[in-house]
Amino acid sequence: MKNLFDAMKKKILGFLVISLLTILNVSAQETFKVMFYNLLNYPLETAVANREDDLEFILSDYQPDLFLVCELNNITGANNVLNITKTAINTNFEMATYTSNTSDDTAGNQNDLQNLLYYDSTKFIIEEEIIVLTGLRDFNVYKLKLNTTDQNTNPIEFYVVVCHLKASSGTVNAERRYQMVVHLDNYLSTLPANTNVLLAGDLNVYRASEPAFQKLLDITNNITFVDPANRVGSWNNNTNYADVFTQSTRTQNGLGGSTGGFDDRFDFILTSETMINTADLTYVPDSYQVYGNNGLTSCYNRAINSSDCAVPGSQFSFAVRDALHNFSDHLPVTLSLETDATLLSIDDVDTVVYFSLEKNVVNNELTIYINSFKLEVEHIEIYNSIGQKVKTLRTNSNYKQQFDVSGLSNGLYFLRIPNQNIKPLKFIISN
Repeated sequence: MKNLFDAMKKKILGFLVISLLTILNVSAQETFKVMFYNLLNYPLETAVANREDDLEFILSDYQPDLFLVCELNNITGANNVLNITKTAINTNFEMATYTSNTSDDTAGNQNDLQNLLYYDSTKFIIEEEIIVLTGLRDFNVYKLKLNTTDQNTNPIEFYVVVCHLKASSGTVNAERRYQMVVHLDNYLSTLPANTNVLLAGDLNVYRASEPAFQKLLDITNNITFVDPANRVGSWNNNTNYADVFTQSTRTQNGLGGSTGGFDDRFDFILTSETMINTADLTYVPDSYQVYGNNGLTSCYNRAINSSDCAVPGSQFSFAVRDALHNFSDHLPVTLSLETDATLLSIDDVDTVVYFSLEKNVVNNELTIYINSFKLEVEHIEIYNSIGQKVKTLRTNSNYKQQFDVSGLSNGLYFLRIPNQNIKPLKFIISN
């Protein structure tokens, strides 16, 4: 009897150990939610009132860690969206540098459709921002690093490309889309072949056989993309692909955007091959989803808030689909990424005062005190009150450092160190 009791104790102990190891293994894994969304000419499109409330509802429900957008019109809209992310998701959200499109400067300069990245600053650090020019619209490329506990010795880095290819059908427009992708591929050819790259955008392709899409998937490329949804095909007006349709959410005129009803897959998040299963940051299997799309063929050519776009038990409620219908003629695309690395917790973020200002109101000279070797020979960026970078400073090893700011106009400014997880400082120029 004693032997039986001892054997049972060993089994229970073994079970507890295995369970503990399983729990520890799961808890060590970090998951990040990504959303791409065509904002439909925000904020200049005003046919639907109070669209901001709909966007706040959408973001509150999905809670992305990375929010990637296109069809952003101006810095006012960019800042509005930032404030919405801070309210709907969390106050740690920040945005990349807003930049106006420059690709078409020689052919019309209609710079009203920008791309941008918003991110949880406790989880990601922006290391570099790159613009890839084309003949129409920029590719905005962001080099990010996970905010991990060992980021200095074992950094986990990846690139995010946000884009908006030429719209409309026809061979001429398909060729323009292809030429845009060629420009991107030329840039990606300069990166190491094992670079992790996420590409999110409104590609405006009607079928996978289009040259632009085939170029992205070309296995001879330095960086080859894959469709993590594994739904490559001829999407346009094909109900076999209803689960990945993203456009159009509307059939009613007068709301702005397209009114064709639900029948196209224009919006995508693609990953480089490395991110499927071999990288430090990988795609979570089966996580790709069009947010708001219940996958019903009965939704074909309907408005997304139609009763034909849901059945009892459908994931996305009328309230969600109605907010999506009101905000844009596109649906967002989402997926999740995961890593086994350990993130630096908010409580672990350094609270030491690494740099400070002699005074917060200055005339022509800004005096900064550098309190850490971490900031020696570092770039400090100055942004104006609407988020534009207006000057870059270069530090040295001195404790007290002066910088000429006489070229800046009167107003409020922010000092930001792009490669450090340090809170920006504010100062005012008053002459």
